[in-house]
Amino acid sequence: MTDDAHRDEPSKRLFFALDCPPAQRKAIAQWRAELGLRTGKPVPADNFHLTLLFLGAVPLAQIGGVCEAAGKVGTPGQMLQISLDRLQVWHRAGVLALAPDQAPQALLRLAYGLEQAILPFGFEETAHEFRPHLTLARDYRASEPESATPPEFFLRAERFALFESHKGRYRILQDWPLT
Repeated sequence: MTDDAHRDEPSKRLFFALDCPPAQRKAIAQWRAELGLRTGKPVPADNFHLTLLFLGAVPLAQIGGVCEAAGKVGTPGQMLQISLDRLQVWHRAGVLALAPDQAPQALLRLAYGLEQAILPFGFEETAHEFRPHLTLARDYRASEPESATPPEFFLRAERFALFESHKGRYRILQDWPLT
């Protein structure tokens, strides 16, 4: 955050995302297990999500305003379906991820709308290019693993949510319908 006045205030580590339904989490976790990964730290299946916008440390006093701004973002007016059909390694970030070969325009517009709505709050973390993905493992330092079955998952979302990250677990603070 750019404002030094908020640096010592109590805060929560927040991000906007599409939640991954339980059955989808299970299917993705089973597929990941079949990869036989020997490096990295697998993300717990309960934490699977597709990040729309990472905010970082948000002062408690600003969370209400962030939620109000998010509630005004234009939504697609329908459920989003994102094909997670590419396995990728992001070497600089040390991430193994599932990503869409082609991101739906409605998803890109939603992420951009959130970014624009949050700009007045001055969070530095929001300055990254949006690359839709679902993280499978962190601290991943190998080449792309081979898979006997190519990834063919569809993340279906009817809502987007503001999540809190606390001690390695994610919790939804508030969510909004996409329709």
